[in-house]
Amino acid sequence: MNQKALKTLEYDKIIEQLASYASSPLGRKKCLELVPSSSLSQITRMQHETHDALTRLFKKGHISFGDAKDIRGALKRLEIGSSMNITELLQTAALLENTARVKAYGRRENADQTPDSLEDLFETLEPLTLLSTEIRRCILSEDEISDDASPNLRRIRRSIKSCEEKIHSQLISLVNGSYRTYLQDAVITMRDGRYCIPIKSEYKGQVPGMVHDQSSTGSTFFVEPMAVVKLNNDIRELEIEEAKEIEVILSTLSAQADLHRDEIRYDLENMVELDFIFARAALAMEQNANEPIFNTEGKIHLRKARHPLINTKKVVPIDLSLGEDFDLLIVTGPNTGGKTVSLKTVGLLTLMGQSGLHIPALDRSSLSVFDEVYADIGDEQSIEQSLSTFSSHMTNVVSFLDKADRNSLVLFDELGAGTDPTEGAALAIAILSTLHERGIRTMATTHYSELKIYALSTPGVENACCEFDVETLSPTYRLLVGVPGKSNAFAISSKLGLPDYIINKAKDEISEQDESFEDVLTTLEQNRITLEREKEELARTRAEVESLKQSLAKNQEQIDARKEKMISNATEEAQRILREAKEYADQTMRDFQKFGKENVSVREMEQKRTALREKMNKLDKKKAKEVPKRTGNLRPQDLHLGDAVKVLSMNLKGTVSTRPDSKGNLFVQMGIMRTKVHISDLVLIDEAVITGPSISRTSSGKSKLSKAATISTEINLLGKTVDEAVAELDKYLDDAYLSHLPSVRVVHGKGTGALRKGIHNYLRRQKHVADFHLAEFGEGDAGVTIVTFKK
Repeated sequence: MNQKALKTLEYDKIIEQLASYASSPLGRKKCLELVPSSSLSQITRMQHETHDALTRLFKKGHISFGDAKDIRGALKRLEIGSSMNITELLQTAALLENTARVKAYGRRENADQTPDSLEDLFETLEPLTLLSTEIRRCILSEDEISDDASPNLRRIRRSIKSCEEKIHSQLISLVNGSYRTYLQDAVITMRDGRYCIPIKSEYKGQVPGMVHDQSSTGSTFFVEPMAVVKLNNDIRELEIEEAKEIEVILSTLSAQADLHRDEIRYDLENMVELDFIFARAALAMEQNANEPIFNTEGKIHLRKARHPLINTKKVVPIDLSLGEDFDLLIVTGPNTGGKTVSLKTVGLLTLMGQSGLHIPALDRSSLSVFDEVYADIGDEQSIEQSLSTFSSHMTNVVSFLDKADRNSLVLFDELGAGTDPTEGAALAIAILSTLHERGIRTMATTHYSELKIYALSTPGVENACCEFDVETLSPTYRLLVGVPGKSNAFAISSKLGLPDYIINKAKDEISEQDESFEDVLTTLEQNRITLEREKEELARTRAEVESLKQSLAKNQEQIDARKEKMISNATEEAQRILREAKEYADQTMRDFQKFGKENVSVREMEQKRTALREKMNKLDKKKAKEVPKRTGNLRPQDLHLGDAVKVLSMNLKGTVSTRPDSKGNLFVQMGIMRTKVHISDLVLIDEAVITGPSISRTSSGKSKLSKAATISTEINLLGKTVDEAVAELDKYLDDAYLSHLPSVRVVHGKGTGALRKGIHNYLRRQKHVADFHLAEFGEGDAGVTIVTFKK
């Protein structure tokens, strides 16, 4: 790929961005050396690697490959029997430790997971943990070898320390003793690696020993006393021995590394390769890029492609095709409208794709593999070479015509500009037609109307334009393929305040044919905008209709399901009712047969009758609870005194005490409570018994209000003594009266008549009892007393 096109299309800036995502020097170097490839197999392999690395980044997050240094020179020296130094051994240990971490990152989460293109690179990594651990054990830093590196080194360093302690002890005794008056300072210092004391110059001869240094003023001499010369010599010998032992340790570690020389080299190469691949993936993640589909037929189809060097919040995506229905695309429109950006986007994305990089475009975008990309973009005039703008452009054109073939992509910006418009337009048409005849994929931008007409009249050539909003005098940067663009010079000038008479004079200068062509373009643009708006409106309407259809279908499904459920429930309920009715009928027939016998007591018959009545009452209450008589708003004429109603806001039942007034307010008696409510808060109910609050007494004798106590219209006192019956009857009558029952039945049976007599005596003394009498024939006869309450 020619370097001129790479620079013109700003490919180098993309590569700099790529290199910033590499974590190792060798990885960054490999990124900076990346150039587009023309091999489809290599491009496909690199794209798959980038895709698989991006998938891993999304699943596991980012991974650093460490600041791996280039140790290939050290490995080469190992081949010829040399040893590594401390720095190289530490770099080797760091590489192996990073290798272990990266290998763990690359392991599959489960065995059933399908291997990807990076599997082999991760698998061939050899952490060599034993070697890296041994290096770290022996070498603490670039300036320090561990005492535990070898037993001999430990012994030597202990001897050095012992000698140093003896020297310090000897020198301290001298400093604090006989030499005290000779000292410049009472300190122990070192010169040339030997321990000395600072002696005043006038006392130099008083201290026997070796002079190692003198201060800059000459007032102090640094003297090694004869008493410690032997010890200093011992330390020097031990230090030489220590250096030899360190050489032995480094040689031993190097020998261990040499045994794994190939594995270390492979680790370095694979780590650099993985760093390079994951840098491409990180760039794709940053650009929200996707893997393009490649072909060798010269077909380009970009979906919502964005220029990667423009801010993502400002860049306007473009849709573009080239090489299918046409192989030459001519883009027209006003300046700063986005023509050059569109041109560069196509060229740069092609270079990125052929470099194994994902492109900032929607998925299913496709690119073709080109051997060369030629780009003539921008003003390249050179004063030094005496080249004008036109000359520099023509120099590039000559080069392109000479080298380009069917496997090339050619990009022209403002072809034919910089010279006479008529001649420039003719030259541009001739150049483009030549490339078109040779089947070379070409994209060009221009202002010449002649090229618009050429594109309209030539098969395989298509017009495109960058949309411009004349009302706001601003480009929209949308690329419209198939639509020739207008320069809009007159409209823009008028908006900017140029007088109309000047604009009209300018219009007179252009030919009638050109003016007619511009009018046609204006009409086409207006029709296009109208069609786009209608298309958008149609799409919205279609979406609304589809949404309504889905909603109706969903509602219909719910209605059908509820209908089926209701039918099923109704069928089950009907079967249950029939079953119970049959059971009641059968039981009734059995009871009649049983009661027809003379030996059956009336008491037993009354018990059966009472049980059946209670069961019917329960069914009536359940029916009233499930189906209120009315659920809508009541009218005043719907209510009568004594009607059973339910107060919705209080969830209590009662009876109507007064008629509604003009405002719809009335009083409702709910047990002992008489409350004023509005008619809208009431619903009529069918209630055999009135449910309301009743008073009960606690063990301490205090009264409390019991909610929703259900009072039956009948009490059964059969089998009880007079005292038991009276006590139970007393409480029952109080509850029944408070619940506003008009009358109740007291079942006491015939028997000896003692229970009936005791109950009647009790009833005569009750003030709230208006009347009581024995039941009629068929209602219980002498075994039942009917009690009527006062109103």
